[in-house]
Amino acid sequence: MNLNAKKTIAAVQSASENPKLRVMPKQLFSRTPVLAGGNAAAKREEIREYFHSTLDRYEQLFETLRGDAAYFKKPISLRHPLIFYLGHTATFFTNKLLLAGLITERIDPKMESMFAVGVDEMSWDDLDTTHYDWPSVEEVRAYRRRMRETVDQLIRETPLTLPIEWDSPWWTIMMGIEHERIHLETSSVLIRQHALEQVAPHPAWEPYRKSGAAPENQLVKVLEGTVQLGKKKDDPFYGWDNEYGIHIADVAAFEAGKYLVSNQEFQEFVQADGYGTESYWEEEGRAWLKHAGAKHPVFWIRRGAEWELRLMTREVPMPWDWPVEVNYHEAKAFCNWKASVSGQPYRLPTEDEWYRLYEVAGLSEIPAAAPAVANIHLDHGASSHPVNEFAQGDFYDVVGNAWQWTETPIYPFDGFDVHPHYDDFTTPTFDGRHNLIKGGSWISCGNESLKNSRYAFRRHFFQHAGFRYVVGAAPAIQHGSHYETDKLLSEYAEFHYGDTYFGVPNFPKALAGLAIAAAGDKPAHKALDLGCASGRAVFELARHFDEVTGVDFSARFIGQGVQLASQGVLRYTLADEGDLVFYRERTLTGLGLDNVRHKVAFYQGDACNLKPLYTGYDLILAANLIDRLYDPAKLLTSIHTRLNLGGILLIASPYTWLEEHTKREAWIGGFKRDGESFGTLDGLKEILGVHFKLIQGPTEVPFVIRETRRKFQHTLSEVTIWERVA
Repeated sequence: MNLNAKKTIAAVQSASENPKLRVMPKQLFSRTPVLAGGNAAAKREEIREYFHSTLDRYEQLFETLRGDAAYFKKPISLRHPLIFYLGHTATFFTNKLLLAGLITERIDPKMESMFAVGVDEMSWDDLDTTHYDWPSVEEVRAYRRRMRETVDQLIRETPLTLPIEWDSPWWTIMMGIEHERIHLETSSVLIRQHALEQVAPHPAWEPYRKSGAAPENQLVKVLEGTVQLGKKKDDPFYGWDNEYGIHIADVAAFEAGKYLVSNQEFQEFVQADGYGTESYWEEEGRAWLKHAGAKHPVFWIRRGAEWELRLMTREVPMPWDWPVEVNYHEAKAFCNWKASVSGQPYRLPTEDEWYRLYEVAGLSEIPAAAPAVANIHLDHGASSHPVNEFAQGDFYDVVGNAWQWTETPIYPFDGFDVHPHYDDFTTPTFDGRHNLIKGGSWISCGNESLKNSRYAFRRHFFQHAGFRYVVGAAPAIQHGSHYETDKLLSEYAEFHYGDTYFGVPNFPKALAGLAIAAAGDKPAHKALDLGCASGRAVFELARHFDEVTGVDFSARFIGQGVQLASQGVLRYTLADEGDLVFYRERTLTGLGLDNVRHKVAFYQGDACNLKPLYTGYDLILAANLIDRLYDPAKLLTSIHTRLNLGGILLIASPYTWLEEHTKREAWIGGFKRDGESFGTLDGLKEILGVHFKLIQGPTEVPFVIRETRRKFQHTLSEVTIWERVA
């Protein structure tokens, strides 16, 4: 152990006995390490210092609480008391290190269960009333000391090969450190929301002192441009799963506020009865407003005719030139009011537009060994600064001072993948209800301070977040982020577009291949997939045919094909066991089908009662369909009218006749007739023989449908291929 590490641990042990004695050294708070390089020994020590400095700073934050009782009182009803957050980040380390196989035994199973979940805010109309038998503050501190010793030993002894990548055990160590830095910020917000008598000023958390009149905001033009978001897995910095992948967008020209909206500028909205005018608020915002009874920003305090501002540990006379801090609903209502009184299309920026601002401001990552030219990473004190203090190109505070709400609900980039050791970091926020905040605040550290960071919160929630408005004719584009969770739809999404199991080839793809081979050099203008379900065969047939139509009775099934054709991506959950799920993403590009998406179309329809427009086909595929129809004979006796002379009909079915789908009298086989067995193939020959000849089959083609990790359906479908001859 080197001397600095010994001093760090000794200081922590001393501070644990008397935490009020500890004051952080006046130096830059360590930056997130570059995870590449040629000197593994030096990188090990850098990460070790990063780990200890992070825990030091986080534990120091809790020194602002005025006695142990403050740990057990909820700052707000929507979150746990602060004792939970002191324990949570420590147990997070243990739980993730177990998943990574870096440790094999728990430190304290009870704490690791109690502090594992419950971090995120609850709905404002769904208050948590559960009682917890919390451990004492000293018990949690003792746990943190044991965790620190465990992780310190891992950092000293775990083999290290550079670069540290996504699947390295060191990635999980970094995950724990960066997770603690996230909670450095979120816990500071909770302390700010705590009753003032529960907190006390602290020399390491002193706010900035300067304030004056706010500058008059003005619009600055931003030219159109293209932005590329997302990073590759070989990026040298640690990242959360939502940062990876790719998103490229053309951003139309717009105008943006030179400054973040200040307290003084926002006061105009308050004085205009903005909180009392429902028309300025979106529907969700009105519901929050009614629940909260808000009349002004939550951190504003009226003292007679004067206003004060609640900071983390004290109340100060209102700094009118500091950025206002509000939730999304308030920021959106301000923009709606501004649009109403000005006649211009004021709104919040999108994530793409924020990246355009970043580019035109000429910004880059904050330096490793010098203070940032931005109020970020605790480089300039423990509070906001005036909005006209940190110039960045033609703008101020594109990065730093306060987070900035955007119009964009968080969504996954193309190529998004879930990290197996933290599979619920991002995916629960892909619900259209968590909006991205960009730019960071004065306390945003580590990964939070990087350009590629992506954090999102429920729209009613508070962070050290304000906003910048934009004026633009282009609407704010919303990106799809929905994960299909319906069990049957998810199973079929995997059946059509997912992995292969037990060596059984993809069934829709295999059938399309058989159909294309049977068509040979016949005309290949139009094909119909009747009963297309989720649509994989439609795309596969489009490799050969000029136009392919998919028809299914279920609008929910064809919705998956429509989504792939329009967006190129399909996302769904996959049952693991019990309530556990995997998250899956499939793209047309990944399947090699992106170049055929313009050739496909999907429609809802009844196979037994098709509209006249479905005709003139060179090939019709009917997969696992006939034994699910209410009147299969009606389809089979007329299907020749949909097919060109010489056209190909492929029928596949396991012949699983069930009365819940087809009344017994409508079965075309699978029963005794005249005392002899009469199979479905017999029925097909009898009905189709008038207009078709059997040219191939019967052939058995297997398929597997995955239900859970350990439960599968394995079925054989009989395939026959027919040519229309009359």
